[in-house]
Amino acid sequence: MSDNSLPDDETRVVTVTAPAGTFRGTDADGAHSWRGIRYAQAPVGLLRWRDPVAAPSVEEEIDATVYGNVCPQQINPAVPLGDDAVMDEDCLVLNVWAPSERPESAFPVMVWLHGGAYTFGSSSQPLFDATSLVTRGEVVVVTVNYRLGAFGFLDLAGLLPDEGFDRNLALKDALLALRWVQENISAFGGDAGRVTVFGESAGGGLVTTLLATPSAEGLFSRAIAQSSPASSMYGTERARDVAARFVHELGIDSTDAAAVAGALRAASVDDIVAASMEVYAAVPDDAPGTLAFAPVIDGDVLPEAPVTALREGRGLRVPLLIGTNKDEASLFKFMKSPLIPITDDRIRQMFTDMAEDNPTISLPSAAQVRTAYENVRHGAVGLGIARDIGFRLPTLWIAEGHSTVADVWLYRFDHAAPFLRLIGLGATHATELPYLWGNLSSGPKDPTFRLGGRRAAQEISVRMQERWAAFAHGRTPDAATAKDAPTWAPYSASDAAGRRQTLVIERQDTLVADLDAPLRAAWGDDVLDFR
Repeated sequence: MSDNSLPDDETRVVTVTAPAGTFRGTDADGAHSWRGIRYAQAPVGLLRWRDPVAAPSVEEEIDATVYGNVCPQQINPAVPLGDDAVMDEDCLVLNVWAPSERPESAFPVMVWLHGGAYTFGSSSQPLFDATSLVTRGEVVVVTVNYRLGAFGFLDLAGLLPDEGFDRNLALKDALLALRWVQENISAFGGDAGRVTVFGESAGGGLVTTLLATPSAEGLFSRAIAQSSPASSMYGTERARDVAARFVHELGIDSTDAAAVAGALRAASVDDIVAASMEVYAAVPDDAPGTLAFAPVIDGDVLPEAPVTALREGRGLRVPLLIGTNKDEASLFKFMKSPLIPITDDRIRQMFTDMAEDNPTISLPSAAQVRTAYENVRHGAVGLGIARDIGFRLPTLWIAEGHSTVADVWLYRFDHAAPFLRLIGLGATHATELPYLWGNLSSGPKDPTFRLGGRRAAQEISVRMQERWAAFAHGRTPDAATAKDAPTWAPYSASDAAGRRQTLVIERQDTLVADLDAPLRAAWGDDVLDFR
């Protein structure tokens, strides 16, 4: 366990029943918090690469004033874990925040799934301290750890079908955490009948995946997906190839399945992380536009591609708030990340591979696609294509289909502090997160507001928190206290009077009808993905 303990002058003790346990938390700044609560047994030893098992009951009182362990990963400067983060496979924990003042009725609950390319991050990142969101939104917030990289997304069941491995482990972690919430959140002041699952990037991808997971029905009543790479998940054949590459990177050289399985179970954590990173970089290099680690369309827990199910209106029928950022791809270029193809040659290869995987679909021509970027300088066309095929188009496909079976609210986050505009990042991937969480600065060395813009950021943060919390409460996601903020109308492809309404989040929010019309015209309406 990490040692970043909180002031303990005021504590809060909660007893839950499933599994039974008593947790001592802390109170600060108007919010109670309980940290590092185990929801599953440690996935180590014989439980490595196996389905999560619910945590056992405990008799003694548990100190829930410190965060739990972080899933082992390579340190990434873009994903600060906190100075006291401790990495260990025993990481299946969650954290709960609740307002200090409890009303007569229970609070709605928001369950957070963090991002990080399915490979990085943690529920205990300082950014995700929920004090501000809890106190302003009058909600209970739960932040969840799930297994990352090869620990959570490697499909050894496809490679070694008779050796006792399971698949879609991280997705099952999220399902088990949501069941824990259903069974226990009332003890923390939360309403199990009003649970919103929300997440960003990989966490957003898990949210859209949960919407297409039949066994998730009843575990949440609303969903929020921020910058979801919803189309970036694949079938068992591609997953098996990734698993074979991983075994090779580990240096396991055997044709005997039992020997390979034994070597995998005996592998050190450091070796698994190192091999994961080799595969993480190599897969999108060989096949631009694909990821090494993502949920697997296994025909069982995940019966079909989530983006297809949602595009065709076959997802869980819960209201959805969904959107992306204006300049998603610039961060990946800035970080020299291999994940998103930006150059002309890699984009051409991506289209070639995509055409092979979708022989029944007529892909748009290069000339047709470029009509969406006629007013974009030549050097930024690749960034636009990467942004749209990776994030914006899947979001639009989902909004179009899901809006036929449930209410959908679509947004685009356009705001960028002057410093981020100056260095060319703009409203890039994940830059909406400090606004949502109300944690606008990561410390004294954070350069974000070096050139000003903090006051505007604070105003935007208040509006975002009000909107997201209103949605969790079951209301229209409007900013009740913000001056001149527009009423956010739901997205609908059939409403001729105000079709496809999109909230553009900026210093002054605006509601725009059919904001993405040029994009849809250029790319067409077919789902474009890999199998």
